[in-house]
Amino acid sequence: QVQLVESGGGLVQPGGSLRLSCTCSGRNLVTVAAAWFRQAPGKEREFVASSSFSGAGTDYSDSVKDRFTIARDNGKNTLYLQMTNLKPEDTSVYYCNADHSIIPSDARIGLYWGQGTQVTVSS
Repeated sequence: QVQLVESGGGLVQPGGSLRLSCTCSGRNLVTVAAAWFRQAPGKEREFVASSSFSGAGTDYSDSVKDRFTIARDNGKNTLYLQMTNLKPEDTSVYYCNADHSIIPSDARIGLYWGQGTQVTVSS
């Protein structure tokens, strides 16, 4: 069983930055592939970025490419999402997602979810 806990959300002005964290327990992060998804009120869940097993590869949605960076510290069992040049349309609840068999993507979600952290981009 894998437990995921997100943190780091908050209120930020347009153009600002935030770093989200997702701490993994129950299994070493190096053995799972992980991703970030987001969901805004009234909208469907959206894939944001993924990190393959051991972090060897990454993938991003077009909407965040060149602004967001996914990274992991396997020694700390923590996944990160560095968000820069934030826009109001980035306002969402951000969720950490992980799986020990597949790489989560916009086509497939992983088995394990965190509880989410709210990011609000507003002046």
